[in-house]
Amino acid sequence: MFFVDTMAEVGKFMDSGGMVLWAIVVLLFVMWTLLFERMWYLKSSVSQDVQFALDSWEERSERKSKRARQIREKLISEVSVKIDENIMMIKTLVALAPLFGLLGTVTGMIVVFDVMAFTGGGDAKAMAGGVSQATVPTMSGMVAALSGVFGMTYVERAAEREKHLLEDHLTMDH
Repeated sequence: MFFVDTMAEVGKFMDSGGMVLWAIVVLLFVMWTLLFERMWYLKSSVSQDVQFALDSWEERSERKSKRARQIREKLISEVSVKIDENIMMIKTLVALAPLFGLLGTVTGMIVVFDVMAFTGGGDAKAMAGGVSQATVPTMSGMVAALSGVFGMTYVERAAEREKHLLEDHLTMDH
């Protein structure tokens, strides 16, 4: 019974926000899927990529020449590219979330003005649906962006830490 009531309330909320709210939900789902993928990678698979780079570096007999420095930079760059994968997409989605919210505001206000034009502005109950459609996506877009900022901050810090550790471990001595 609780689940059914909850789903009915979620349905009402989604209806009150209009089509733009569904776009924000899709954006939020994709953004957090990518964030969780990066978190998973940084907790599990990055160590294998780092170890491969370290092993490749340790196999070298000399590490001081210009060629050795270039190889070191190549190894760091290859791992960095893997670490930074999808981060720009996540940043783009974080930036788009409030813009989708703004789009919801505009479409909701258009509904309000349509109701006002049709009823002469005397039907407050009819205008309330447009006001809801204007405010709910705005709030949802901001919440989506804020959650993405927090997730992105965590992922970026972990990624930077891994890249710095790799640079520190690829020493130039020998």
